[in-house]
Amino acid sequence: MRLLHTSDWHLGRTLHGVNLHEAQSAVLERICRLVEDPVDGVPIDAVLIAGDVYDRGVPPVESVQLLEWTLARLSEVTTVIVTSGNHDSAIRLGYGSGLFRDRIRMITDATRLDLPVLLEGSDGVRAAVYGVPYLDVDHARVLLAGGGEPLARSHQAVLAAACERIRADLAGRSGVRSIVLAHAFVAGAEPSDSERSIAVGGVDRVAATVFAGIDYAALGHLHGPQAPVGADGSVVRYSGSPLRYSFSEQDHTKVVLLVDVPADGEAAVTPVEIDQPRPMATLRGRLDDLLADGSLAEHEASWVRVAVTDRVRPDALMDRLKSRFPHALQVFHEPEGTIERRRGGTTAVSESDPRELGSDFVAHVTKTMASEGELEVFTAGYEAAVKAQRLAEAQEVT
Repeated sequence: MRLLHTSDWHLGRTLHGVNLHEAQSAVLERICRLVEDPVDGVPIDAVLIAGDVYDRGVPPVESVQLLEWTLARLSEVTTVIVTSGNHDSAIRLGYGSGLFRDRIRMITDATRLDLPVLLEGSDGVRAAVYGVPYLDVDHARVLLAGGGEPLARSHQAVLAAACERIRADLAGRSGVRSIVLAHAFVAGAEPSDSERSIAVGGVDRVAATVFAGIDYAALGHLHGPQAPVGADGSVVRYSGSPLRYSFSEQDHTKVVLLVDVPADGEAAVTPVEIDQPRPMATLRGRLDDLLADGSLAEHEASWVRVAVTDRVRPDALMDRLKSRFPHALQVFHEPEGTIERRRGGTTAVSESDPRELGSDFVAHVTKTMASEGELEVFTAGYEAAVKAQRLAEAQEVT
């Protein structure tokens, strides 16, 4: 059985104010072509999309249309299984799931996480595919407690409980391989700057051992393709996002994963690179040098961020840079000899950790380091706002 694993499309996202709809359309076109015409001729039995299909709970109309177009095209040739992530509104993404035909399966309801999609591959291999939508800890710790005391307030506790339910269902199914889609931060993996924090009480990671006994765990949330350590015999992979969503991802090779699941033995994973519509680069130097250096010609069509090191801030800095680098998105003035520190430029990173945002804010206003108490206030306020937003979305739909 061959599966294609992808995640974190973030339809509707912008990059420092730039609409990414055209770039997202391009990478989804490439994914569709890969499914329609596999590189080695082996048919793809299912496409797994592990959360964060949209970038926010109420996506732009053009993003909804793009998803509809993509799902319609993929479902012409294969089964598509989709779960919701922490950016999605599970209710909105899952709308119509009861109406879709067998080839489009939206799994956004946590009460159904142990009810698998049963697949039979073109080679006769059978698999049970379980979708675990993003588990909001405060809700899931009650939902998954089975009527008893709420689970511990942690991602580890709720995802472990979800996988226990899945293993209990698998125990009654013989001769099938097990696949789990999940949206989580697994310990041992590396984040980038463009994932929204899911920390609860300062903790966001889960151990890879929660997937023990599962043949393949198709993960979403982190944007770099990687294999967390400590998976205890299971094959656990992040596909990463198919498009670069921050300059921290400029060196990522973006891929989708082809997963071959045999009747027996370990799943084999093959990354397939997804060409990027536009390169990314970070440049640094004096303004005159940046404008004259012939070796930088390759970046004239790139999305770039630039640190200008002139001792005095040059006049019309952004305009002069854009005369050569028209896709410059961030410009910093960092005079030579000053201490470098991470800070915002002409645009801000909207998905930073609340503690980091709070620290930067206090340092900017008071010129002193934030105290632990101040950071805890920022974190608590962020968590309360996210919880209130999700509650409001649920009430709006009901």
